[in-house]
Amino acid sequence: MKQVHKIKRRVSRKIFVGNVAIGGDAPITVQSMTNTDTCDVDSTVSQILSLEKAGADLVRVSIPTMDAAEAFKKIKTRVNIPLITDIHFDYKIALKVAGYGADSLRINPENIGNEYHTRQVCAAHIDNGIPICIGTNAVVRYKD
Repeated sequence: MKQVHKIKRRVSRKIFVGNVAIGGDAPITVQSMTNTDTCDVDSTVSQILSLEKAGADLVRVSIPTMDAAEAFKKIKTRVNIPLITDIHFDYKIALKVAGYGADSLRINPENIGNEYHTRQVCAAHIDNGIPICIGTNAVVRYKD
């Protein structure tokens, strides 16, 4: 098969999410996300295991409530694949999952509340060696 496009990778620093290398010279990884109610531990674990079997390297789990954070703690003990916690709106949830074994955190700082809360979340994750992925919900259009 003839290669049509040559992909040039952007130079980046390698980090680890759990035991999975991302960036640098690491191979491209596959990430997926659960669509179960995180508080339903059995269903969420089942879906994570199915995603891992299908070839996912990382799985993102939504943690919208403190109850979901408590469920995440149980989920984390039942799976081996690295889990990325997706936090919206409540910085206290992000602080909680930092102690529950999150392998990475995905936040939108605009949704966390304010700069002080964002700094607290960042400090807690840095102290626990947990990488943070910054997401946004805005669309940016550039004019030429």
